[in-house]
Amino acid sequence: MKLVLHSYWRSSASHRVRIGLGIKQLPYDYVPVNILTGDQFAEDYRAKNPIAQVPTLEVTEDDGERVALTQSLSILEYLDERWRDPPLLPRDPYLRARARALAEIINSGIQPLQNITTFKRIKALGGDEAAWIRPFLTHGLHAFARAAAEVSGTFCVGDHPTIADCCLVPQLLGARRFQIDLEPYERLLAIEARCLVLPAFADAMPHHQPDAVKS
Repeated sequence: MKLVLHSYWRSSASHRVRIGLGIKQLPYDYVPVNILTGDQFAEDYRAKNPIAQVPTLEVTEDDGERVALTQSLSILEYLDERWRDPPLLPRDPYLRARARALAEIINSGIQPLQNITTFKRIKALGGDEAAWIRPFLTHGLHAFARAAAEVSGTFCVGDHPTIADCCLVPQLLGARRFQIDLEPYERLLAIEARCLVLPAFADAMPHHQPDAVKS
C-alpha cells in the first residue's frame, strides 16, 4: 500500500492531514500543489479533486487499485477507520461528537472565510481582506475556546490528540498571520504547546515541508 499526499505547505487543510498521517505513523510521498500559481486547476489534478482544492490523498493498494480522497476531515476519518490506533476520534460517542464539533467550528466556521478564493473576491470588490477576516477569526476562536473548555484535558478533548487538535494547531498559525491577539486563549495556547512537543505535530509544520517558501 502506498500513500501520496497532494499538499500545499501553507494550506491549513493540508496541514491537518499531515498531522493525522503523523499521528498514525503512516509514511507517505509528498506532491506539492502550488495553489498560488494555479496548479490545482490542471486537468490531471482536477480528475483527482473536482473542486480543485488541497489536500488530496491518493491510496494505492497492493493489488494496484487506486483511489483519491478529498476534504481534510473526511480524509482524517478514513485514516481513523482504516488504522484504528492511535485513534483520532474518541471511542466514547459523546466525546467523539464533541471532537467533530470542535473540528467543524474551524473547518466550516472559520477556514472557508480565510481561503485564497474568498480573499481574491474581497480584493476584487475593493475590500481589505486582512481587516475583513479578523472579526471572524476572533469570533471563531472564542467559540472554539468556550466549547473546548467543557471537554479538554491535556488536549482539546481529553488527554489524547484528536481531529480537534489537528484543526486547532493550523488555525492558530493562521490567526498569527492575521495578527489576532491570542492572549485571551491561554488554554488553547497551552494545548498547542503540548501538541508541538509531539513529532506528528512538529514535523507537519508548514516550514518543514519541501515546498515551503523560505523567508
